Amino acid sequence: MSTIRLKNIKIYAFHGCLAEEGQIGSEYLVNLSVRANLDKAAKSDELSDTVDYVLLQKIVVEEMAIRSKLLEHVGRRIVDRILKTVDLVSFVKITVAKVNPPIGGDVAEVSVTLIGKR
Repeated sequence: MSTIRLKNIKIYAFHGCLAEEGQIGSEYLVNLSVRANLDKAAKSDELSDTVDYVLLQKIVVEEMAIRSKLLEHVGRRIVDRILKTVDLVSFVKITVAKVNPPIGGDVAEVSVTLIGKR
């Protein structure tokens, strides 16, 4: 198994339980790691034999655009969609972080990490 990582995907989105979060939004950082057998791609040098990073990023952006109250919910949607859409992927790990969350303290970010596998 090999690993592909997308690090610090920056997205502005509108997740959260507070009404204000749905109106003003905030910045998020998403870190994604997938495992797949990349032996064929390593030999063939063909995009069709690997996991397309562009598709992974597109899935993250599209799912992050759908408002959720909880980071856990949007993270699970991303994991499930990748496993459903990308046949080569056998394992997904995602961390969704809300930068400067409105929790009444000086906190750089709050994050959740979810894992899914076949």
